[in-house]
Amino acid sequence: MNHFAVMFWLGSLFLTSLEQKDPPSNEETRPNILFILTDDQGYHDVSYYGTSDIRTPHIDQLASSGMRFDNFYANSTVCSPTRAALLTGRYQDRVGVPGVIRTHQENNWGYLDPKATLVGNELKRTGYATALIGKWHLGLESPNTPTERGFDHFHGWLGDMMDDYWEHRRHDINYMRLNEKEIDPQGHATDLFTEWSVDYIKKKGRDEQPFFLYLAYNAPHFPVQPPKDWLDRVVKREKGIDSTRAKLVAFIEHMDDGIGKVVKALKDSGQYDNTIIVFTSDNGGHMPSKANNGPLRDGKQSMYEGGLKVPTCVSWPNKIKPGSSNQKLLMSMDFYPTLLEIAGTAPKNTLDGQSFYPELLGQNKLNTTERELYFIRKEGGTRYGGQNIYALRKGDWKLLQNSPYEPYELYNLKNDPMEKQDLLSIEPEKYRELNTVLMQHIQMGGRTPWQRPE
Repeated sequence: MNHFAVMFWLGSLFLTSLEQKDPPSNEETRPNILFILTDDQGYHDVSYYGTSDIRTPHIDQLASSGMRFDNFYANSTVCSPTRAALLTGRYQDRVGVPGVIRTHQENNWGYLDPKATLVGNELKRTGYATALIGKWHLGLESPNTPTERGFDHFHGWLGDMMDDYWEHRRHDINYMRLNEKEIDPQGHATDLFTEWSVDYIKKKGRDEQPFFLYLAYNAPHFPVQPPKDWLDRVVKREKGIDSTRAKLVAFIEHMDDGIGKVVKALKDSGQYDNTIIVFTSDNGGHMPSKANNGPLRDGKQSMYEGGLKVPTCVSWPNKIKPGSSNQKLLMSMDFYPTLLEIAGTAPKNTLDGQSFYPELLGQNKLNTTERELYFIRKEGGTRYGGQNIYALRKGDWKLLQNSPYEPYELYNLKNDPMEKQDLLSIEPEKYRELNTVLMQHIQMGGRTPWQRPE
């Protein structure tokens, strides 16, 4: 073989090796996304934190196979605001949802900005199929229904809470839908959402398009209604358990079993290895239902830590180190930019959330030490009078109020994680500093209308 032939042969081998090492196309590498959101699940109402009276093996498996987030905050203390922040990547008042969206206008405290871009819109733009199964709670009519706000497929509940998990009504109104069509299925809502998710996953296993499935359970939001066999099992196993607590434990364990079935569908259809699975809750646990918020103070509706911190974990085979944990200060709205980065795109609009994609890969690049976490809730009734309550966390410090008629409270969470010692009168400079920051957030949110236009 002459000199030129040898050079040509070596060059061909080199080019062939480069071709073989090229990464697969973006379409092939983008993972499916299964995003599981539960409703009012307490910070320690998962057995992976060692809670002794509850068993959540399938949620535990997500945590042990991926990364657990121990300082993860819901954007608000109640449903709609957190969901608005989660799906827009913005603080909830900046997209028109400072409070809960309800059926009757006199008790309605939010209207999703029709101009806001939702994560489903962005993922559709990059080629994802998008589906919402379960609870929407961001609008009851056009233009704010799921299929108008970025979801190709909607099979679930438009409204807020269900008055009964078998009857599926709220104020005697049926809010159950298949896309735009009213439906009246039979069965427990948790089972229905599980079955519909399994069906969707199996269907998507037959095509190559990546999917984003947002599975939003109503459970364990009150009324706490577990199937009888699940309650009997808990009562038999947990001798002497409080009857109210027993119902909640059974309710969550029933839902956990559903989550297991959904994950199994991913495995059975060969999609598990290319699916990132997120698990989180929309706010802290409901104390009258005997939720367990761990060592934290208070629960749902409260700006104390028990109302805001939620159990959160992310699983992604061969990407996230199994059994890892993360202590960064993160919020619901941070999922938006994170999921877009995973999908290989960037948001086209300005966000308040920040991507923690590098954290999932163990790169530990995100500095949240002095991050400003802002919380707002608007509500009616005699306790709130249509006004807002606020909280702001910055570093170790937290400024909060749980009533618009009472003074703010100031805590150092590093020294006082249970929020027992109010330092407002002792640290006036810190109070002024945080109050100035909080007012800036309030001014920005106040520019966005939150009432339905006439």
